[in-house]
Amino acid sequence: MRIGVPKEVKVHEYRVGLVPASAREAVAHGHEVFVQAGAAERMGIGDDDYRRVGAVILPTAEDVFATGELIVKVKEPLAAERAMLRQGQTLFTYLHLAPDPAQAEDLMRSGVTAIAYETVTGARGGLPLLSPMSEVAGRMSIQAGAHCLEMEQGGRGMLLGGSAGVAPANVVVIGGGVSGVNAVRMAVGLEAFVTCIDINIERLYALDQQFGASLNTIFSTRQAIEDYVLQADLVVGAVLVPGAAAPKLITTDLVKAMKRGSVIVDISIDQGGFAETSHPTTHANPSYVAHGVVHYCVANMPGAVARTSTFALNNATLPFVLALADKGTAGALRADPHLLAGLNVYEGKVTHPAVAEALGLTYFDPSRALGK
Repeated sequence: MRIGVPKEVKVHEYRVGLVPASAREAVAHGHEVFVQAGAAERMGIGDDDYRRVGAVILPTAEDVFATGELIVKVKEPLAAERAMLRQGQTLFTYLHLAPDPAQAEDLMRSGVTAIAYETVTGARGGLPLLSPMSEVAGRMSIQAGAHCLEMEQGGRGMLLGGSAGVAPANVVVIGGGVSGVNAVRMAVGLEAFVTCIDINIERLYALDQQFGASLNTIFSTRQAIEDYVLQADLVVGAVLVPGAAAPKLITTDLVKAMKRGSVIVDISIDQGGFAETSHPTTHANPSYVAHGVVHYCVANMPGAVARTSTFALNNATLPFVLALADKGTAGALRADPHLLAGLNVYEGKVTHPAVAEALGLTYFDPSRALGK
């Protein structure tokens, strides 16, 4: 199979779909890999690194999209990229379609088979292709939040860990999944006073066992969210409903009542955000102030640490890339129900229930769509 790896074009996005080691594996399996010139140069990975493992360098994105049967990316295709997709082609990347009807419409119109990293499931549960980036985003959320709390960023001028004789910052993490746990881990490590709110009591029990007295665990109710957010200096939104739009847990009225100069870091922004006052930002202009509260809502947070993120992501995606190439898209989807769960669009139809519900579109069972 011909595998195409274009350069990412989202603002300040430096990750790449396949690193040279992954390309080498694909070539060893008998496939051709075509990489756009300069796709990974900002990470210190040159075109010659790809050539040495048998990949072919093509000058433009148009060449890559025209040549590749399987397009492997990191971020959702922008409008210019979607225009290059065609029927019979497979797109394997993060899609986050729930808050993006324009992208869904273009993918359906193109006839492409679109498989989303974020909805591929794991044999032991969980979302194995989302987890690496959730881990990075969770850790980065505290780093970004700490920066936003500085006076020059509009924050309260607080150090997360406080100082001798001065209380630490109050950090509230809403959501106890992979990104939430990693946010908790970083905040605890910086000696903040940390609370994690989640709706899963078993998850809270596990977190309590893991962190002990270093973490305050609270069952999620509207009252609990209001009470703890009003006390918070930094709120991290780490809620996730796979494939669906993030629930709006922080209302505009609640934001208005928060401490002036407090910070919201919305990890859920690529699924629409967990706060009514959130809107996507980029690494070029990552934060803004709304109602006296600093909002950090970068939709591709891990892109700031592109090298770490890319290698972590490739570790997770490579087996699926090889399966798609070795068995063909339809064969790989039929053989693996977990990969099939990642199928979002097929032959102009939406094949993920949460995506269909979020967009108000008809849902088509992926097994039936494939004739399984």
